[in-house]
Order: sequence, then structure tokens, then C-alpha cells
Amino acid sequence: MKKIAIATVFALAATATAANAYDRGGNIDQRQYRQQQRIQQGVRSGQLTRWEAARLQAEQARIRRMEAAAKRDGHVDRYEAARIRAAQNAAGRHIAQEKHDGERRYGGGWAKRRWW
Repeated sequence: MKKIAIATVFALAATATAANAYDRGGNIDQRQYRQQQRIQQGVRSGQLTRWEAARLQAEQARIRRMEAAAKRDGHVDRYEAARIRAAQNAAGRHIAQEKHDGERRYGGGWAKRRWW
């Protein structure tokens, strides 16, 4: 009986650990950091205009607020993690789209494409 109780405790602990692994593993923060780096690289290279970078930064701030709200009770449950992951996926797509849309901070971009 004692062995079953111990095994049950370990099984529950493993389940709880897996549920919070997204939060404690730093995946949210690590991904936010990488996306921030992508935005900064786009600004430095001129791939992102000032306005594009501002919109992307605002999106990152919204995701940070989502994360803070999710962590407010001490852990991020799987539903909160899924919402944050979806927001990060969308933000990643937006970064890629803005970096490759042809608008440039220096010279070329949509203004030059209008004159055909």
C-alpha cells in the first residue's frame, strides 16, 4: 500500500511538472528574447521601417502582458500557455512578413514600387 501511495505521488508530481514545463523551462521568455532580437536585427539592417518596428514592439509588449497575467497566480496552465504560444506564433509570422515585404528604411520600398 505504501509503494502505491509513493508511486501515485511521483506520478502526480511528474504530471504537474510537465504541465508547467512550458513556464519554468523558460520557453516563453527565451522565445520572446529571440523575437526581440529578430526585430532589432531588422531595424539595424533596414528591413523594418520605424513604424513596422513600433507595431512589432507593441505586439511583443502585449505578449509580455499576457505572460505576466498568466504567471500572476504562480503558474501557467496549459490553456494559458497555448494562448501565449499562439500569440508568439502570430508575432513570429508578423516579424517575417514585415521583414520581407519590400519596405526598407533606407531607400527602396513601397514608395519606389509605386512608380512603374
